[in-house]
This record gives sequence, C-alpha cells and structure tokens, in this order.
Amino acid sequence: MADTVTVAFKRPKNGGLPLVQQQFNKAHNSLRAIGERGNSLLKMTFKALRNVSLNPWRIGKIVAAALVILHIEHERTT
Repeated sequence: MADTVTVAFKRPKNGGLPLVQQQFNKAHNSLRAIGERGNSLLKMTFKALRNVSLNPWRIGKIVAAALVILHIEHERTT
C-alpha cells in the first residue's frame, strides 16, 4: 500500500498541459471517481459514517466491515 497521495497536474495560467500530463489527469480522475462513488454509497447506506471524525488510517477496519455487510446483505458493490 502506498504511503503517498497523488494529485492531478494543475494547468498553468499561460497555457495547457502536455499530452502526457493530460492523460495522467484523466486516469487519476477516473480512479478518484470510483473512490468518491464508493464513499457516497457507504455514507448513504450507513448514516453513522456521515459523522465519523477518526483518523482516515484508523477508519479502514470500520469501512471494510461496512463493505462486507453492503455486499452480502444488500448485494451491492461500488
């Protein structure tokens, strides 16, 4: 598991991004969208997750359990 966060390239004020950076941003946005949809689905299904203020590294076990329940009982996945 990576210990870093990758962010998209920001377009400079006076021009555009090179093609390789545009392609990276497109791939990055596609992966981020999957995570955002999953987060939304969890928060809609398990209302208790809306107000969680734990360290993001510690909430992983709670979310993993919620995903198992979501998959088994509701037959849903992200």
